[in-house]
Amino acid sequence: MVAEPDGPEERKPQPDEARSAFTPPHGTERPPLPEDGRPTSEFALPEGLSTDRQAGPGGSAFGRPGGRREDGSASRPGRTARKPHPVTAPAGPPVAIPSGVPAAVPAAPPAKGAPWQDRMRTLLRMPAGERPVPETVQRHDDSGPAVPRVLDLTLRIGELLLAGGEGAEDVEAAMFAVSRAYGLDRCEPNVTFTLLSISHQPSLVEDPVTASRTVRRRGTDYTRLSAVFTLIDDITSGDTDVTLEEAYRRLAEIRRNRHPYPGWVLTVASGVLAGSASVLVGGGFLVFVAAALGAMLGDRLAWLCAGRGLPEFYQFVVAAMPPAAMGVALTLVGSAAQWEVRPSAVITGGLFALLPGRALVAGVQDGLTGYYITASARLLEVMYFFIAIIIGVLTVLYLGVQLDAQLNPDAAPHTAERPVVQILAAVVLSFTFAILLQQERSTVLMVSLNGGIAWVVYAALHDTGGISPVAATAVAAGLVGLFGQLFSRYQFASALPYVTAAIGPLLPGSATYFGLLGIAQNNPDRGLTSLSKAAALALAIAIGVNLGGEISRLFLTVPGAGRASSRRAAKRTRGF
Repeated sequence: MVAEPDGPEERKPQPDEARSAFTPPHGTERPPLPEDGRPTSEFALPEGLSTDRQAGPGGSAFGRPGGRREDGSASRPGRTARKPHPVTAPAGPPVAIPSGVPAAVPAAPPAKGAPWQDRMRTLLRMPAGERPVPETVQRHDDSGPAVPRVLDLTLRIGELLLAGGEGAEDVEAAMFAVSRAYGLDRCEPNVTFTLLSISHQPSLVEDPVTASRTVRRRGTDYTRLSAVFTLIDDITSGDTDVTLEEAYRRLAEIRRNRHPYPGWVLTVASGVLAGSASVLVGGGFLVFVAAALGAMLGDRLAWLCAGRGLPEFYQFVVAAMPPAAMGVALTLVGSAAQWEVRPSAVITGGLFALLPGRALVAGVQDGLTGYYITASARLLEVMYFFIAIIIGVLTVLYLGVQLDAQLNPDAAPHTAERPVVQILAAVVLSFTFAILLQQERSTVLMVSLNGGIAWVVYAALHDTGGISPVAATAVAAGLVGLFGQLFSRYQFASALPYVTAAIGPLLPGSATYFGLLGIAQNNPDRGLTSLSKAAALALAIAIGVNLGGEISRLFLTVPGAGRASSRRAAKRTRGF
């Protein structure tokens, strides 16, 4: 019998291999538990799980890689653990599970009848140690998934979604859904403005596998976006068999598909959009024609600059000049011929077709959901586009002021004179906006009606009720976001096609124009006041759309049951 050493100076130091990296050194106090009473480590035992269960027949992801199990059978390195079948364990002595290692017992997954977006958002907001073990939906052989190919497919799908304007949270949810459908546990996607990455750790004792992809080019095509959502829905559905080869083939077809509308249709749609916006702010037939011609000319010039490889900033500068020039020319001709025209409506209509409402909504949504790096990049992009529009319009307005054009900054647009005409104009504006976004024909009518409802709500609150335009815009945008989420849940699709075009009638075109006119007429106080109002209206639109979507998720049935169904927000400042 060996005697124990009398003091700490006679105790031999243990090698590093004999101590766990998660065990405090000898003689130090253990750190206190958090205030909520739960450990924060992902390797801790989740609440409701027990370590007294016997080992299942399917093995565990925490076993020795490349070695042999205790029953003598060989184990494959990197093989993802699958959910064990509910069979009765054979009689025999219990197998001890090491202390601190969680048993591979899956928690209750969210309900399969809910849209995959809701299920994956729920899992993404859960701590990694509390996520249930994924049930492999696409299971085609016993060798397990090809990890590099699954990660590559996941990144390619996320690239199409991010390039199409989808929010960072939805892109991460899509990547998480694809990786779990093919059986990869412990995957962590990460999305920024132009970079996507995903990391997969086969087990706690194996090295993680990380892959990344950069988005080089972004474009607006909601038909392609809808096709990608359909592919993800098929991959995550147990009723549809989608192999990796089939998924790659469908993804290649989505990339090769041409836009549903040719270029000349987009040019005409931009002109009709500008004309409808001019009617919305009080213009007549002559104003409609002038605004449409200016917008179509600006669209063609922007296409010419894009073909020459100029950056998008200069494309916006060039596209903003023809509508402003058309308004100045109409003012000069009207003054000479004694016509009563509204040049402000012409320029405002051209601004409606250029304001980056889609990027603004996506940037504010990323900021509200905690993706601050992506939100900052998106909002910086919006700021550059807005500066480009300001430069283009101000250049023409300075020229008009030098030519003594009678541009009256007090001629504010009136919206309550012709409610029926303006409601029809709002519907047509949303309709043409949907065409510019390359939406599917089946969604164009629905989003047009949504835009008409948004304008009715805004006009009723602001013109009839006397509520401030910022508050009225926020309420109308909230309804747009609410209806868009309901439509997307019904179709199991993205909410962007049902939301982006519907906010078109609410864009702050008039406030932007009068702010630029005040600066051009050497009245910076009035100009900055109008521009501040335009910025407040833009933020009201973005926050209202996001709030409407969150309200729909708040009151609708949350998928799943128990702790796995709670959609908790991240604890950052005060820990709510």
